[in-house]
Amino acid sequence: MWARLLSFFGKDLAMDLGTANTLLYTPKDGIVLNEPSVVALDARDDSVIAVGKEAKEYLGRTPDRIRAIRPMKDGVIADFEVTKKMISFFISKVITRKNLVKPRIVICVPTGITQVEKRAVIESGLQAGAREVKLVEEPMAAAIGAGLNIHMPEGNMVVDIGGGTTEVAIITLSSIAHSQSVRVAGDEMNDAIRRYVQDQFKLLIGENMAEQAKIKIGSAIELPERIGMTISGKNIIDGTPKAIEINDGHIREAIADPVNAIVMSVRTALENTQPELVSDIASNGLLLAGGGALLKGLDDLVSRESSLKVVIDEDPLTTVVRGTGLTLQRGKDFNKVYIN
Repeated sequence: MWARLLSFFGKDLAMDLGTANTLLYTPKDGIVLNEPSVVALDARDDSVIAVGKEAKEYLGRTPDRIRAIRPMKDGVIADFEVTKKMISFFISKVITRKNLVKPRIVICVPTGITQVEKRAVIESGLQAGAREVKLVEEPMAAAIGAGLNIHMPEGNMVVDIGGGTTEVAIITLSSIAHSQSVRVAGDEMNDAIRRYVQDQFKLLIGENMAEQAKIKIGSAIELPERIGMTISGKNIIDGTPKAIEINDGHIREAIADPVNAIVMSVRTALENTQPELVSDIASNGLLLAGGGALLKGLDDLVSRESSLKVVIDEDPLTTVVRGTGLTLQRGKDFNKVYIN
């Protein structure tokens, strides 16, 4: 009764604390925040200058007195203090002074997270102003967000491709029967594009430019028509500005290794799954979620290599936070999915 009363007067939150983006969801209003997981600090006293979208524009453009930091790496906290500041800032944008009760927060985490990393996430949430923090694994949240029937004794397969990790999981009876957390995802693709452009064109490009190229013309398989774009950066040879034309073939070649690693993680998961569950998955199909699911042709490649029907969630960027939010809304119906 006391917990319900606190929830009534407070504003409970679901958080997808991602390597690339942080999303917040409230049961009443849905998704209320979607910002890059980036913080800009004053190097002299570590005070916060900017957080989120504004801070992301600082990446690669800061003077010595400003540090632009991505405090999350491979889906977990790399810088505890900066993460705490980031979470506090995001919560303050959603929770106003009118809300007298501290929020209860559910945060999704990778399946391969260690006990030390779990503790860091919980402590960050508590120190940022939460009265209680619970954790749910990302693929489980994705399955809930996509509306899969996780409570039945049948197998469902989820592949959640985020910024820092790719989460592959087989789910049955509200539990994860088998999982793999591969620290290869969107960020690794961006890095691969930067290395490729540097090696092939003697051009240094920034993280944001590499990400734009991946989103606009990146693909996992050959496209019916070639598409291209102009990218710009610094000429390695003489340090002068330089712009070049690249096409989808260049990006496909650049990201081939990360894409193959994701495909292999799916095949490995199937090899280590019980035959009955594999049979269920063959009928139900495989769910692709996360920003990486938007890579052109990735669903076709995964389907071809795994012999499974592949379904992309209607809004893969928000699948996880929507599922995390549903665990808040439906209370005890989803108590089993929380992890210790």
